[in-house]
Amino acid sequence: MGEIIKAEHLCYEYRGADEKRVRALTDINLSIQEGEFVAVIGTNGSGKSTLAKHFNALLLPTSGNCYVNGFNTCDEKYLWNIRQRVGMVFQNPDNQIVATIVEEDVAFGPENLGISPAEIAKRVEEALQIVGMEDYRQHAPHLLSGGQKQRVAIAGVLAMQSRCLVFDEPTAMLDPRGRREVLQTVKKINKEEGITIVYITHDMEEALHADKVIVMNQGSIVQEGSPADVFSQVSFLKSLGLDVPLAADIAQELCNRGIELPQKIITDEELVVALCP
Repeated sequence: MGEIIKAEHLCYEYRGADEKRVRALTDINLSIQEGEFVAVIGTNGSGKSTLAKHFNALLLPTSGNCYVNGFNTCDEKYLWNIRQRVGMVFQNPDNQIVATIVEEDVAFGPENLGISPAEIAKRVEEALQIVGMEDYRQHAPHLLSGGQKQRVAIAGVLAMQSRCLVFDEPTAMLDPRGRREVLQTVKKINKEEGITIVYITHDMEEALHADKVIVMNQGSIVQEGSPADVFSQVSFLKSLGLDVPLAADIAQELCNRGIELPQKIITDEELVVALCP
């Protein structure tokens, strides 16, 4: 397993309403390995979505560098390679659905890559099976639930054979059932297909499923580590305006009241085991 995404001293600025330069990202250094599931968390305006758009060159660094499979995103001749390797799934699936039939929508990306019809049919079939939507191939996307639409959007990126998927708040507009469907799909394509996942979220319970969590605040990475390492820092996360998993919050409060518990409790199951051995 090698490195699929690397940022070195990445900074990004944009022009504000008054034409002044506004710094959105400051000195970002990170490494994401092939097959990793990385969650990026932070409050609104922390820079997490801005960072995500650098991973397939939707945005380019003002200074510093971002590499995808060793290709520098600032080098235009590699743009095609980069966008084939890294696919984006956004918050609103309606913005990514372009066809009137599910299988036609999934085929849209490969068709634009000039793939042969036989290969497209194979990719569409495989992608729909992976996301559990093969029974809906002839359905109209606008009649699907929010979670189903998002799974169709994911299938469209998978059909392009991207080896890294960047999800930008993919469950923010979904109901609890839709959120579960999407998260289960994300976990499946990571564990069973070996596809790298970068998952931007404000939902701490979803971030628990990642291999690594990156915490952003005011355009900088302020913490990075396993979910257990990050979410056990309850006071620190709250000082940033972030929620924490309920189990971690309860465990911290019990410890504050003198009850001895194992360190780094972050899930409901771990809390139950600690309280009822």
